[in-house]
Amino acid sequence: MEGSQGSTENDEEPRRYEIRVKGHLDSRWGERFEGLSFTRDSNGTTVLRGPVADQAALHGLLRNIRDLGLPLISVVGVSSERSNEPEGTTRIASTLMKEETNR
Repeated sequence: MEGSQGSTENDEEPRRYEIRVKGHLDSRWGERFEGLSFTRDSNGTTVLRGPVADQAALHGLLRNIRDLGLPLISVVGVSSERSNEPEGTTRIASTLMKEETNR
């Protein structure tokens, strides 16, 4: 397909995601999810929100969720207007995928 490009300049910017899992994620697991915030909902789910650098980082994040044994409910890419964090959101900060890059 001549003339089509595989990427654009915007592809270099991290995309924001909302990832919903069944169960409540304890804050002690925060080191696995650098730069993401999470909200524990009253329906027994946890929503992780924030920027993910690229597809490789997204796959690593999903692998971490799997390794914790949390059933994945949904993964949604969100626009910046929709990604405002609700009140009561806990901020998680540490090193995402450090273990993945060391493999």
